[in-house]
Amino acid sequence: MASYKQLTAQLEKLHKEVAVAREKEIAQAIADIKQKVAEYDLTAEELGFTSAAKPRRKAASTSVAKYRNPKTGETWSGRGRSPAWLVGKNRERFLIES
Repeated sequence: MASYKQLTAQLEKLHKEVAVAREKEIAQAIADIKQKVAEYDLTAEELGFTSAAKPRRKAASTSVAKYRNPKTGETWSGRGRSPAWLVGKNRERFLIES
């Protein structure tokens, strides 16, 4: 039975062989692809490497404040979690008059 050191040495050797074989195969694949692209006069668009411009998302609009804390002037839009100063209180008292 092989020792741990012998096995790790074999493993390192195999990792190096795998890396070399991968590099050779990648180089061959790239050469084949370049040859086919030249032969058929293909473009990046035809191969699907570029796409039409994606529609832009609308910028997030800021919410208008609906409630105001009269003591601090802090406001809340009514969206999301309600602030501590408003919990358990009548919200109508804190409505901002427009």
